[in-house]
Amino acid sequence: MNNDIIEHNLAEDKALILRQAMEALNRIAPLEYAIETGYVIPDHKYDCVVRVKVFGKEFVWCVDVTKHLTKPGELQFLMNMDKMPHPFLLAARYIPPQAAGRLRNAGIQFIDTVGNAFVNQPPLLIFVKGNKPEKDEIAAPTARLFKGVGLKIVYLFLCQPELIKRPYRDIAEMANVALGTVKSTMTELIQKGFIVEIGKKGKKLLDKKKLFERWIEAYPDYLKPKLLLGRFRGDEEWWKDIPLDPTFAQWGGEVAAAKLTGYLKPGTVTLYADKNHLGELVIANRLKKDPQGNIEILERFWPLGNGLGADETVHPILIYADLAAIGDQRTMDTARILYEQHIDRFIDPPGTLLVNRLEIIN
Repeated sequence: MNNDIIEHNLAEDKALILRQAMEALNRIAPLEYAIETGYVIPDHKYDCVVRVKVFGKEFVWCVDVTKHLTKPGELQFLMNMDKMPHPFLLAARYIPPQAAGRLRNAGIQFIDTVGNAFVNQPPLLIFVKGNKPEKDEIAAPTARLFKGVGLKIVYLFLCQPELIKRPYRDIAEMANVALGTVKSTMTELIQKGFIVEIGKKGKKLLDKKKLFERWIEAYPDYLKPKLLLGRFRGDEEWWKDIPLDPTFAQWGGEVAAAKLTGYLKPGTVTLYADKNHLGELVIANRLKKDPQGNIEILERFWPLGNGLGADETVHPILIYADLAAIGDQRTMDTARILYEQHIDRFIDPPGTLLVNRLEIIN
């Protein structure tokens, strides 16, 4: 089998990672492989196809290559793996031991450049973890768009795409950010192809699913820490039967997911609150300040109404982000259910790509 890589559609850095990961796997189990990228279907979430011959048997993988693995990224792989025409394989620069365990438990096959691997492709059965790179992994650079308060604006657009047509001053007021932040965020969204002008119809939000995935990855690191009002502890399952006034606060995270899906037994409690009512909320529910507490109260960063959630739970997109940030098997399973029941139909409805292209042409 020819080992030449057909990589004209695969970015050079990803191609290098994939070659190195395949060679690391080859040192564990001698095999022949060929990597094909030319006919990848755009709607399928993978970078290329790898054909492998080992122990006289041939099989095919759909491969996604990632430079830096994150918990939200793991969840996206779990969401997409069943939609592929062949078994899924994740190739990465480095898979840490804890992530290796999570991926194996989730049934996600993986390889990395330092010899860690989980392959369940009979007769090839491999699980290796604990190998470390010679140099520490360098954090992936993040575009300015996905840092800081610009994420508040992206969140508004994900929940209500029609808001991109509103005047910048209205958007700034809704997101509680400076007008200059709206201008720079809109400019970058346009430059990166997430927003296009469509003549008299104004602006159109494109590739909403990709924007959603990027926002989910960035939110836990670049926005959520800035929203924390405090950590607390309360009576066991204190949250179950209390009436929650949405003008004061709304449930997020595991509690919100449990209320929407009926699937999860919450281990943590997340509240998004009006900071002006924080004291009343704490006193009314007899919460005690505790830096290690399992209750986190965060500042609500969107206005009630306007399709952004006015019930006792926050928007499903934000619940999903909270679950993805926790990233254990319980929350990953629940996030998958939440996505299928409450998010998929408006993030990636059937025919969206075709409709968007027709609107731009017209």
